[in-house]
Amino acid sequence: MTKTAIAALEATGITLRYPGAAMPVLEDFDLAVAPGEIVAVLGPSGVGKSSLLRVLAGLQQPSRGAVRVGDQLLSSVHPRVALAFQDPGLLPWLTLEKNVAFGLDFKRQPRLSREVRAARVDAAIDEVGLAHARKLFPSELSGGMAQRAALARCLARKPEVLLLDEPFGALDEVTRAAMQTLLLQVTADFGAATILITHDIDEALLVADRVVLLGGTPAREIGQWRIDLPKPREDDLVELGRLRTDILFKLRATLRRI
Repeated sequence: MTKTAIAALEATGITLRYPGAAMPVLEDFDLAVAPGEIVAVLGPSGVGKSSLLRVLAGLQQPSRGAVRVGDQLLSSVHPRVALAFQDPGLLPWLTLEKNVAFGLDFKRQPRLSREVRAARVDAAIDEVGLAHARKLFPSELSGGMAQRAALARCLARKPEVLLLDEPFGALDEVTRAAMQTLLLQVTADFGAATILITHDIDEALLVADRVVLLGGTPAREIGQWRIDLPKPREDDLVELGRLRTDILFKLRATLRRI
C-alpha cells in the first residue's frame, strides 16, 4: 500500500509475548492494508501467523504496538472486522440461512431492523452462490458449501476488514480453486481489506496483491512482494514461477538459520 493511501487496517510495531515465555512470538511487525486489497501472509508452521491474526482481529492484545481500523484504535473485537477460520464453525442446529444471520448477533454489532437484517442475509447468501441451500443444515453441506456459508456469515456484517485464517486448507484441490475465485469476486464486490493467512505459496500468488513472509524467532517480516499481475493469473506461469522461487529461496534461507 502506498503511503498516501488510507489504510482500512494498520498495525504498527506489533510485539506479542505470552506470559512466562522466554521470547516474544512476534516482534516489531508493521502492516497497512488498503480497502479492496488482498494481502497474503505466508510462513512456516508454528511461526505465529494465527497469533498475528488474533491480534489483528482484536481477540488478543499485543504486548507492544497498536492496531487501527480506519482511524480507531483497536482494543477488542470490532464490528467492522470479520474473521473466518479453516473450520467453518457452523452451528449444527441452525439452517444455513440462520447460521449466516447469526453473525449479525455477534458482540458489538449494530442493531438492525428486521427488513435490513433479512436483506443483508439474502445478499450474502446470493454472493456466495448458496440461495438453493439456504434451508439446509450443516450436516447436509459439502466442505466447500460450509466454507461458503462461513464466508457469507462474514459478508452479512458488511466488514471493512476481512481476516481469513487458512480457510481453504482442508478442501480438495478443485473446491479450493473455486473458493479462491470466489474470494476474488467477494473482495471486488465488497471492497473489504483482506488478510489471508496461508501456508500455500501458490494460493498466495494467485489471489494476493501483496505477499508478506513471516519468519525467524521471534517472528517478523522477512520479505514482501507486490504482485502487479491482472487477475485471474493462472496463465502467468513465468512470472508466478519467478516469484515462487524468490519466496522459497527467502524462506529456506531463514529456516537454515533457526
